[in-house]
Amino acid sequence: MTASTLPSRPLGRSGLSLTALGFGGAPLGDLYGQLDEAAAVATVEAALADGVNLIDTSPLYGHGLSEHRIGAALRRAGRKDVVLSTKVGRVAEPFAGRGDGSGYRGGLPHGMRFDYSRDGAMRSLEQSALRLGVDRFDIVLIHDVDVWTHGQGAIEQRFAEAMDGAYRALESLRAAGAVKAIGVGVNEAEMCERFARAGDFDAMLLAGRYSLLEQPALASFMPLALEKGIGLMLGGVFNSGILATGPVAGARYNYRPAPPDILARVAAIEAVCARHGVPLRRAALQFPLGHPAVASLVMGAVSAGEVEDQIAELSAPIPAALWTELKAQGLLGADVPVPD
Repeated sequence: MTASTLPSRPLGRSGLSLTALGFGGAPLGDLYGQLDEAAAVATVEAALADGVNLIDTSPLYGHGLSEHRIGAALRRAGRKDVVLSTKVGRVAEPFAGRGDGSGYRGGLPHGMRFDYSRDGAMRSLEQSALRLGVDRFDIVLIHDVDVWTHGQGAIEQRFAEAMDGAYRALESLRAAGAVKAIGVGVNEAEMCERFARAGDFDAMLLAGRYSLLEQPALASFMPLALEKGIGLMLGGVFNSGILATGPVAGARYNYRPAPPDILARVAAIEAVCARHGVPLRRAALQFPLGHPAVASLVMGAVSAGEVEDQIAELSAPIPAALWTELKAQGLLGADVPVPD
């Protein structure tokens, strides 16, 4: 697959068109390990050169480092035809100290605090624009308003803050033409559905809840997204790694060691894939694109080779018989949409 043949899909009703493969900026924040600066920037440049048009990042990723690196790549490669997405919900405090809870191996020494207010959203976007060196964004998402991040006890307050504050800010920016699409980026389909019913959103980035392993978003949220014209970007299609590595020792699921039932299910899926000569990773990458609401898969990478491998796996053939057998074995529901 070359730059001219990387397929594109509409992002709901937003008017934006995204390549089926997007670039996710979390690893560029030194998520798994400290990256060489030049290699990190070159990875973004390689993705753009290979025809990927969606770049998604966030202030959270390396406490701003991902945005700095992506900004450097955009200055080198140019902004033309790039759909740039970032997030609000956290504001940097450069002199507060970072603390120990970021989860990133490296990154910038700046603190981050949650702020879903209108002013907080505007300040977050101003900081992102400075880090990236840009004067506009195409997509802006309200980030991490979910139980996973805030806990059951705080989620109602956070949801109300986001709808009364950040949502109103983004709605006004969209109305003024300063932002083309607004949405949320979360880890839970239930929160996507709550936001979709509460406001007028164009796009949602959902991580981990629609994959070859599990599809909790399918029953309620994804039909609603189609009904409302909300375009979906999917992260975490490997469920934190296990659908890329297979059920090996130390395989991770939802950022933790995979439990026995998940290992067994993935082993069964992998066995079906093997019978059809298809690597598990390839099937896991292509499967989510079978749903018509899905516009793009947001995939992290830390080298040009990883980007090229993702593009190659996206274009490699998968026989229809593989999906048929997964359904026959009860590993996919009978009504789950699959790629053509």
